[in-house]
Amino acid sequence: MPLSPARAERAALLDLLGQAGPDAPTLCTGWTTHDLAAHLVARERRPAAVPGLVVPRLHGITARIEATMRRRPYDELVKTLRGGAPFWSPLGLPGRLYDTANLHEMYVHHEDVRRALGGGARLDAPELDDPLWARLKLLSPAFTARARGLGITAVRPDGVSFRLRSGDDEVVLRGTPRELFLWLFGRREQADVTVEGSTGAVAAARTVPLAW
Repeated sequence: MPLSPARAERAALLDLLGQAGPDAPTLCTGWTTHDLAAHLVARERRPAAVPGLVVPRLHGITARIEATMRRRPYDELVKTLRGGAPFWSPLGLPGRLYDTANLHEMYVHHEDVRRALGGGARLDAPELDDPLWARLKLLSPAFTARARGLGITAVRPDGVSFRLRSGDDEVVLRGTPRELFLWLFGRREQADVTVEGSTGAVAAARTVPLAW
């Protein structure tokens, strides 16, 4: 039975972490693969770390838990991740709920390692497009909360579009759902996305922090 998209991304990420070792770069500023592994273990096995991933005021709690996890050997962290999220974890949900809670995290961090190691945009994962498009639509208020005054519309290669937010100055983001999701999650330099609009609007879109 094939893995669901989130579980497939998780498996690919863990294989890559195993190959890369603890000191490889990632797209997360200042983080090595060891830091990323510690983050993932904290997210899955320390429920107190989860709120700070989305609520800025609570990020200090998350950072302290992740710092504690970094003291653990890298191989131990990767082994822990291979064991899966425990049943009591808020992220260890069964069935399709697992993808709802984890697809974006596993996909983005898989790309964080892949692209830092020289990989480019993937052409072999169209099965991710529709699930990530759905997540993009769901998370659009959080993605664009700081883009005040800027209207943003995302457009897929098949012409399907979604208006993320309204504003006085407009930009259109064009790309596959995979690349659009990376762009909106803050990986703008690495994502294969075309930004269209006035000079000022494009500049604002590229500089305003859109993701949490």
